[in-house]
Formats: sequence, structure tokens, C-alpha cells
Amino acid sequence: MADWEIRPASGADVEAVAELRAVVLRGDLERLGRYDPQRVRQRLRDGFVASHTRVIEVGGVFAGCVALRPAEDAHWLEHFYLAPDLQGAGIGAGVLRELLARCDRDGLRVRLNVLQGSAARRLYERHGFMVEAEDPVDVFMVRPPAS
Repeated sequence: MADWEIRPASGADVEAVAELRAVVLRGDLERLGRYDPQRVRQRLRDGFVASHTRVIEVGGVFAGCVALRPAEDAHWLEHFYLAPDLQGAGIGAGVLRELLARCDRDGLRVRLNVLQGSAARRLYERHGFMVEAEDPVDVFMVRPPAS
């Protein structure tokens, strides 16, 4: 596994994150008939909150991001994107383990949604997420805090 670090995001990161989102989600969104190059970027811009977002760096270079947004009954894992050439190297699993350990210490449930047919669903299932609901586009998953 490559050496990676997480740092707090800033407003200056939004365009890099929006571009990575468009690249990472393109295949799944096209398969679902929902890819729009402007919309995929704008939805990220509209929902980007730097204070909830962390940037993943490999060798000091932007490689991805993840957000953990507090909500009433859980934290929402959002905007978890990793550069395609770094996927499958254990970085995403390492980042996820670190975030979930923090939530477990605080006794927090974690929710997320993943696109139907996305390979990322297997990563989430390996880390204890269970399907809560589905629709034609999204799979909604939840993970209770580990005791």
C-alpha cells in the first residue's frame, strides 16, 4: 500500500474534488443513464463543505477525498473518491478504517449511499455496512458503531 496522508480540505480544493468526482463516477453514471458532465461537477460544488471534508494525499499530491457529515442520528460518509490509478491498492480501505475507528470511539452510526452496481459497495460491505434501502439508482447503507 502506498503511503498516504489525510489533511483538512479548504475551499481551494473544491475544483480538484469536483473533477475527480466526474472521473470516478462517470462509468457508473453512464451505465445508469444519468451522466451529465456539468451536473456531476455542480452537485459536488453545491454540497461541498470544507469543514467536513478531508483530502487524501499520496506522496504529497492530491489523490482523493472523503467527507463525514454530522446528521441527527448518524454521520454521513460522502464524497469518497480516490484517483482511479490508486484504487485497489488498499488506500481506500485504510482511509475508511481510520474514519470508522473514530466513529466507533464516539459511538456513532455511519450512513452512506452508493450507486447501484458500483464496485465500491463491496468495500463498504467488508467494513460492516448493511443495505438499509434501495432505489433504481442508489443503495443506502448503514453501519452501527462497533462495540
